[in-house]
Amino acid sequence: MKKLVLALVATAVLAGCKTSPTGRTQIALYSDQQMSEMGTASFADMKKNQPINKNPKTNTYVNCIAEKVIAVLPNEYASQNWEVVVFEDDSANAFALPGGYIGVHTGLLKIATNQDQVATVLGHEVGHVIAEHSNERVSQSSLLSTGMQLGSVALEMGNVQYRNEIMQGLGLGAQYGVVLPFSRSHESEADTIGLDLMAKAGFNPKESVTLWENMSKAGSGATPEFLSTHPAPTSRINNLQSQMTKALSEQSTANSQGKRPQCSL
Repeated sequence: MKKLVLALVATAVLAGCKTSPTGRTQIALYSDQQMSEMGTASFADMKKNQPINKNPKTNTYVNCIAEKVIAVLPNEYASQNWEVVVFEDDSANAFALPGGYIGVHTGLLKIATNQDQVATVLGHEVGHVIAEHSNERVSQSSLLSTGMQLGSVALEMGNVQYRNEIMQGLGLGAQYGVVLPFSRSHESEADTIGLDLMAKAGFNPKESVTLWENMSKAGSGATPEFLSTHPAPTSRINNLQSQMTKALSEQSTANSQGKRPQCSL
């Protein structure tokens, strides 16, 4: 039986091998439809259990930025009907889910002080989606927890027994929707993808550095959850600066094409 399970797992791993947008080998065992179903169920749960911001100005601002970032996604993602919701929560968090969902906490808008900084975060979070990091996490969870049996059962969202595993696999806390840590490789990859997306949308990539300086200035006594579960700001800043020349070139091209975002509160 052990040999059979190992053989099945090995076969599944080989069949699920993919290459991420940055060329990294990853395991993604689930279909796009399955991941979308997970994202849809999880987002519905959040809207049911978390207070939603109803301020028209705030929602218009966040949607304006999100629309610009979504417009430059690969066609399969740009063509989706994305739902963007602003949640009333003081933590500096944001997230994106498979299936076309973006959530932004009001606390983020206190640290990301302009459209470019918010675009940095949204680009990063959408980067997780298009790099299939959630799929990778759920796949790893299935393989490491209870093997492929959990993988098939986990898709049954009505099965409460496995709800936490699914939510964690998507990078979300089961009760409050707080972003849980992706691996450092995922975070660095999402930073790279996000910087490229915001620049292609016409936002100022230099503000990505300012955002993480703002995060750092929040101080250890008031470190937002978004920061505490991710790599140190100094590491992120160094990584972003190493890619800035290319990003500025992308922004220049976007601006010349008329992409000049003007989203404001």
